[in-house]
Amino acid sequence: MSLNPRNPTRSPGSLTKRERQIMDVLYRLGRATAAGIRERLGGRPSDSTVRTQLRVLEDKGHVRHEEQGLRYVYMPTVPRHAARKSALKHLVDTFFDGSHAQVVTTLLGSDVTRLSDDELDRIAGLIESARKGPR
Repeated sequence: MSLNPRNPTRSPGSLTKRERQIMDVLYRLGRATAAGIRERLGGRPSDSTVRTQLRVLEDKGHVRHEEQGLRYVYMPTVPRHAARKSALKHLVDTFFDGSHAQVVTTLLGSDVTRLSDDELDRIAGLIESARKGPR
């Protein structure tokens, strides 16, 4: 695991809760200024806090910026689907010991997550496709 020089206990790919919230805003908007991001965040962080977190996200390689006049406009560097895969891998590795079966067991066995018949049919179809596909 390579470490982040700003915070040696965190890998560059891992995101804090606030960083994930900022990335969610950027994925929804496509591009935004720090002020535009701040307006959409809960808890109303200060401008300097959002700018600092955007710099950290740039250091981690998640966002980049372009200068437009006196403002920086930020945008994600990685498509949302790629970020989703990376986040899911981190979740599976961290909370389920890398076991996809444990994830599915948790989803299917949870009273909180009641899956509809349509969702269960879709999952069954995906499993069947995975069985037939290349390994």
